[in-house]
Amino acid sequence: MPKSRPLVIVTRKLPDVVETRMRELFDTRLNIEDRPLDHAGLVAAVREADVLVPTVTDRIDSSILSQAGPNLRLIANYGNGVDNIDVDTATTRGIAVTNTPGVLTEDTADMTMALMLAVPRRLAEGVHVMDEGSWKGWSPTWMLGHRINGKRLGIIGMGRIGQAVARRAKAFGMQIHYHNRRRVPGDVEDALEATYWDSLDQMLARMDVISVHCPHTPATYHLLSARRLKLLRPEAYVVNTARGEVIDENALARMLEAGELAGAGLDVFEHEPSVNPKLAKSDQVVLLPHMGSSTIESRIDMGEKVIINIKTFADGHRPPDRVLPSML
Repeated sequence: MPKSRPLVIVTRKLPDVVETRMRELFDTRLNIEDRPLDHAGLVAAVREADVLVPTVTDRIDSSILSQAGPNLRLIANYGNGVDNIDVDTATTRGIAVTNTPGVLTEDTADMTMALMLAVPRRLAEGVHVMDEGSWKGWSPTWMLGHRINGKRLGIIGMGRIGQAVARRAKAFGMQIHYHNRRRVPGDVEDALEATYWDSLDQMLARMDVISVHCPHTPATYHLLSARRLKLLRPEAYVVNTARGEVIDENALARMLEAGELAGAGLDVFEHEPSVNPKLAKSDQVVLLPHMGSSTIESRIDMGEKVIINIKTFADGHRPPDRVLPSML
């Protein structure tokens, strides 16, 4: 890659301050109209760019990468995960891949807690009543929900975001349980008063709330399968601010419709932007349009990480947030 002003192609509109800095540092081609690139548009971009800056909605698979030009040496993903990129193929072709870890942690954890409160306390139903003007006044037995204080929270994936959620939930008086590929250090467990389960099945059967915080990989696709969802108690709630593909969405919708689960709070979906119609019409579900990390602060922080990764790579050094196949 040329060290002076590499051609950087950005697939979506980014915050103005990020785009301005990119223009100052690199030969940057922006997507001012913010129209998602189709397959042909992505192919054209990888054929020409030195650096591609995609977002989580751009599928950079082998069919795209096989047509990359000789100058493409870095894919600097504007996003925390890289499940939208075929990292194996990119690595084989000598293309480095980076992401933006860490900057979404607190915002996503905040949104998780918002959903964890909204579903048991029936906030969306209350808003709907007020919007339609049908409220008749307070009643001691109307619109009763459930408290979260004292409830058992089962966290699937105890990384940065999972731990941030655990800290918040502990402050709300919840009992913290978790399942993870590896047990977290003892001092972390002690601080969170967290109970580790090496068996996901056993944890699921005992929790009041399940919160998903693992990445989408081949190993986690439908991790919460129909079989595992059946292990949950009918009084349990499911919250997902990670990736929609981790849950068998059709099975979840069927169970909610049948009254086999108490409710769900979902910010991500298996086939975004499509949403299962059964979920959309259910009073037991709070749905959000993938906005868990949607703060000005996080979007700017993501852009700064992308810029640092590009500049470091262009200067001939290993970018700080490089992702390798062995890390997935």
